[in-house]
Amino acid sequence: MRYYFAPMEGLTDSIFRRLHHRYFPGVDRYYTPFFSPTIHRALTAREERELPLAADTGFPVVPQLLTKSAEDFLWMAKVCQDRGYTEVNLNLGCPSGTVVAKGKGSGMLADPENLVRFLDAIFEAAPLPISVKTRLGLKTPEEFYPLLEEFNRYPIAELTIHPRVRAELYTGDIHMEMFAWALRESKNPLCYNGDILSLSQAEALHEAYPGLSSVMIGRGLLRDPGMLSGGTDMKTLEAFMDDLLESYMVAFGSARNAMFRLKENWSYLHTRFSGSEKLWKRLRKTTDIAEFRAITTEFFHTLPLE
Repeated sequence: MRYYFAPMEGLTDSIFRRLHHRYFPGVDRYYTPFFSPTIHRALTAREERELPLAADTGFPVVPQLLTKSAEDFLWMAKVCQDRGYTEVNLNLGCPSGTVVAKGKGSGMLADPENLVRFLDAIFEAAPLPISVKTRLGLKTPEEFYPLLEEFNRYPIAELTIHPRVRAELYTGDIHMEMFAWALRESKNPLCYNGDILSLSQAEALHEAYPGLSSVMIGRGLLRDPGMLSGGTDMKTLEAFMDDLLESYMVAFGSARNAMFRLKENWSYLHTRFSGSEKLWKRLRKTTDIAEFRAITTEFFHTLPLE
């Protein structure tokens, strides 16, 4: 079974992916946080940085695209091809209110007829294979019955399913009965995504569903970066986080901005440390880089990993 690192907006940028791969092998493929192509047909400076030449990354990366315009999707797919990428991923899963309000992400699932027109257009002309990341629907899991019928009409490279509906965001029970049905009925290979917090959970999933081709993990790998490489040890974790801080300071030209970026990572990571509540509260509140460094050092040298 293959293991993928899920796209996490504001967290798994190009710097994070490069350093994670260096310190913690085991991820078969990284997915980028989504790109939103526009009619301007030009990459922003940030997008240029986040989409380096594929040959320069040294490991497999799949760019994810978020758009409801087939023309914009196809333009961006060609950009990805020109930069050496071999696949693009369509985001039909993002549950963010601002994204859904624009009819993008999981908002596209609200209008199946328009979704089909979009899929017809991109699969007819795409220069690269297309994988899809989706939810079950907007409000009820049963919405996925007709959706899968439509997905089965296309040569989707891989269909990643987060077995929740948009209204559930990232909470509540996973609808595993619907995922099991999809695994039986899908004509395309399936990837599972959702609430995998340990390697043993991923392995149990594969044992329960031997037809599963891959698992995509997001929050679990932020909490336990070495999950797929034999576990996260303290020395390697400290070196990784120090390297992230130094790299972000160079990239952002600001220690303060680098610190605030890493607080997002620490919001997941601190839960691995036993008795971390007081230190996490201090880390969350600090605005001083020297204090930030001191608190993270205290994490690594006074608290055990769970």
